[in-house]
Amino acid sequence: MNAVVHALGEQSTSRRRFLQGGGGLLLGFALPGFGTEQPRNEKPPEAAVGHATRAMTQESSGLEPNAFIRIDRAGAVTLIVHKVEMGQGTFTSLPMLLAEELEVDLQQVKLEQAPADNERYGDPLLGGQVTGGSTSIRATWKPLRQAGATARTMLVSAAAQQWKVDPSTCVARNGVVTHGASNRSLKYGELVDAAAKLPVPKDVALKQPKDFTLIGKAHHRLDSPDKIDGKAQFGIDVRLPNMSVAAVAISPVPGGKLQSADDKKAMAVKGVRQVVKLDHAVAVLGDHMWAAKQGLAALSPKWNEGANATLTTASLVAGLRSASEKQGAVARNDGQADKAIAAAPRKIEAIYEMPYLAHATMEPMNCTVDLRNGLCELWVGTQVPALAQGTAAKLTGLALDKVRVHNHYLGGGFGRRLETDFIALAVEIAKQANGPVKVVYSREDDIQHDMYRPYYLDRMSAGLDDAFVPLGWFHRIVGSSIMARFAPAAVQNGIDSDAVEGAKDQPYAIPNVRVEYVRHESPVPTAFWRGVGATHNIWVVESFIDELAAAAKQDPLTYRRGLLKDQPRMRTVLDLAANKAGWSKPLRAIEGRRVGRGISVQFAFGSYMSQVADISVGADGEVQVHRVVCAVDCGQIVNPDTVIAQIESGVVFGLGAALWNEVTFDKGRVQQNNFTDYRVMRINEAPAIEVYMVKSNDAPGGIGEPGTSAIAPALTNAIFAATGQRLRKLPVTATSLKA
Repeated sequence: MNAVVHALGEQSTSRRRFLQGGGGLLLGFALPGFGTEQPRNEKPPEAAVGHATRAMTQESSGLEPNAFIRIDRAGAVTLIVHKVEMGQGTFTSLPMLLAEELEVDLQQVKLEQAPADNERYGDPLLGGQVTGGSTSIRATWKPLRQAGATARTMLVSAAAQQWKVDPSTCVARNGVVTHGASNRSLKYGELVDAAAKLPVPKDVALKQPKDFTLIGKAHHRLDSPDKIDGKAQFGIDVRLPNMSVAAVAISPVPGGKLQSADDKKAMAVKGVRQVVKLDHAVAVLGDHMWAAKQGLAALSPKWNEGANATLTTASLVAGLRSASEKQGAVARNDGQADKAIAAAPRKIEAIYEMPYLAHATMEPMNCTVDLRNGLCELWVGTQVPALAQGTAAKLTGLALDKVRVHNHYLGGGFGRRLETDFIALAVEIAKQANGPVKVVYSREDDIQHDMYRPYYLDRMSAGLDDAFVPLGWFHRIVGSSIMARFAPAAVQNGIDSDAVEGAKDQPYAIPNVRVEYVRHESPVPTAFWRGVGATHNIWVVESFIDELAAAAKQDPLTYRRGLLKDQPRMRTVLDLAANKAGWSKPLRAIEGRRVGRGISVQFAFGSYMSQVADISVGADGEVQVHRVVCAVDCGQIVNPDTVIAQIESGVVFGLGAALWNEVTFDKGRVQQNNFTDYRVMRINEAPAIEVYMVKSNDAPGGIGEPGTSAIAPALTNAIFAATGQRLRKLPVTATSLKA
């Protein structure tokens, strides 16, 4: 997801939050033109401006990073984190970057969640205050290290001035500046006032990888203790005085309207306070969730279902298939693929389909709103705090500085919390509520009123020479454009940059390649899903390349290696995964089951990855995944534990989707409603997962999403090896794999 996020409205600029600190060294870092939110529209005292303001201005013009650090007189270091923590480990990895260059112990760094502010806290890779697209480390790798190095340099200079020595004779370590020759030392807290008066250096030297003491070393998650003992606060945990809890019923058909609801029966339920009716939904507000749910059950809403009441999965797919017959916008055009395929002695064609998918985050959608006295406060877990702020401002008519977003830990995001539909619903309910209200989706609401990973249909064709080497490659992608809605500027010449990721840049050495994109919309709302384009295209590309290998009667590993001669990093991870998986060794036989091994490679989100899956298929067609081996080159690794955890979670997430998940429609309605029919992988079903990391000093790549996108083709290629059946449509169905 490489997006430009457009804020809803102008961002007011203030330094109040920046300057409050009761003395100390405050360094501001911002991209050109980036400012900050002014809560409550208060002005800072004039006396507070001085050197801190000057330091911020000079630093932003010289280094242009995008975070804040604050060091107080006690030596406490605060990193104001502009990314959110949703299980991916940013609240450990980001302070590691700062602490490495600042020369402090990681435990010394305190974290403060950044306020909603697109201008000051925008991600240079995404263009707004967004956590997504596996960019948290990629976007902060240099800026946060520069922030730490800048502060360290100023503290050393302050100590050197006080001692009247050359700064080069001083050393910073563990929050202390030492002059070895005179055996003098000062703690950072003792130096902050003097350092704040110094000019901010425009250029600072960063450590060489050989000198890292934190980066590249495994470190326990800093957020784990509070999550284990229950201190951590998620959006769903919020409780305010006199707060009501709202259960909602949303039109079951996209575009439907509320026709009627029985207020009297709902209000007769003990604990129900209020019924709020909206155009497309109705909410029952109660003292607690049980009262609200019971009231909602008594409400019996009726709907005007509208034009989409006849919508079915079959009709949706028929629309995609028809659209696939049309020429699309050209994303890549090397040589003359059409002519090369037509003239080739052998031609292979295939159509691949991937279904709509829900996010099914552990924490269902929720948002608490307090709308009073010309102010709007939100308590929520969101990947886009500034967009959430803008959404509330637009709906309430308030200025941005009258909307305050209190962001919390996210109980899973996967792209779902890049959206603000659930926040808009909560604000609309709060406009009629008598006091603060927390809106909580049930699991059924969460699945049936999600914004789904698009349904994709792909047409593939390849022309092969007599040695079965591909001469031409054609790939036409058909599906909804998320970017056209979320970030229109990212759609150029009809190409949704996300929709073609993993296809436009497929790595194989083929002389004639054409990749097209056909945008096809339906009434089904679509959104990002843990790497949308890559999760779809990597499966298609890696499945089709496996088809070519099968046609050539060649080993899939050997076939890939021959087409990756100019991709040394890709070949490295391919060979590493194959070697660790024992590719050349036969699989252990399992009585009554067919066994198979499949492989995949990918370049996505700036990282190279290969996965090997060992599976077995029973006589009833049920697939069991026994082992997954993954090799990854994600450039410089910050925290190896995080890399391993992200890949493991991505593999499990992707396996569940490939094996079982789909969202289907009948009579305009989503047919799935809970984990009973939208199945997730259970502990006893999870395979053994091995992760091997390539040591590299290259700039970091992303790691949150690659594990998910690489596993599906490794799985289905393994199923082909076991059964001889090529799966061109997901999810895997046991019926088709029966012996």
